[in-house]
Amino acid sequence: MDDSANTRGAHHPSAAPILSHVQVRPLLHARRDGATTASISLDLGLTTVVVTLDADGMVLPGGARPRWDEVERIAESETKCFLVEAAGIREIQRFSEHTNWLRTLYPTEGAPTMLVSGVLMHRIRGTDPLRDTLTKIKTLAPVTGRVLDTATGLGYTAIEAAKTADEVVTIELDPAAIEIARLNPWSRALFTNPRIRQLLGDTGEQVASFDDGSFARIIHDPPAFSLAGELYSGAFYRELFRILGRGGRVFHYIGDLDSHSGRRVTPGILRRLHEAGFARVVRRPEAFGVLAYK
Repeated sequence: MDDSANTRGAHHPSAAPILSHVQVRPLLHARRDGATTASISLDLGLTTVVVTLDADGMVLPGGARPRWDEVERIAESETKCFLVEAAGIREIQRFSEHTNWLRTLYPTEGAPTMLVSGVLMHRIRGTDPLRDTLTKIKTLAPVTGRVLDTATGLGYTAIEAAKTADEVVTIELDPAAIEIARLNPWSRALFTNPRIRQLLGDTGEQVASFDDGSFARIIHDPPAFSLAGELYSGAFYRELFRILGRGGRVFHYIGDLDSHSGRRVTPGILRRLHEAGFARVVRRPEAFGVLAYK
């Protein structure tokens, strides 16, 4: 395996302020009420600081001074997060020439998610990205030994699994996803936890390089079927079966099993998993996926 594609405990850049409509709308109310200071989170809800409000805008720790017109722009955008720099604000968004997918850091009341070519990476209706991640992880409990995460994204799955696993190997196809994760305050442990090993490359090729029975748990949370159909194929499932140890489990995220698309694709997924050798495949509708046992 090409070690140049591996990063273990990689350095996370120093954090610049990041804001979304969730953080700045209360600040605008404070300004209208005549306040000269206000509490605000500059890392999407993880911590709070007190900032000064003046006629021109905010005065942030470190010297950045977003103008009120920039703050208004952030407040009006419900689907984007913004990096605050000395030169101004910019959207946290990347177009990938590798995949031709547009990726955007998408705010919520808690941890952000990522919008990938119009598709959200996590559930946010009736839940949030962290609870969504924990629901997936819970299907594999206890999460021990060596764990494979087949699609890094923002790294939430790898971060949670690494709290109890011996090692988590996480694979990401798209460098643009890692670029956005590096800017996301909620993804920091992806780059600092020594139990997380990142691989950059094609998931199918990386999986084919692993030894037989080398993982105790696998979390397979691929992009939508329309974006990555090969990760739903019988050939790929046979590789997952091969690299999974005896008694191991795979959680396969699909989406709402009772939706129109879920009812269309789930029977084929169940059939192909059985054909790949999995002894038992159980529907887990609360986690929007299925659990396969070896």
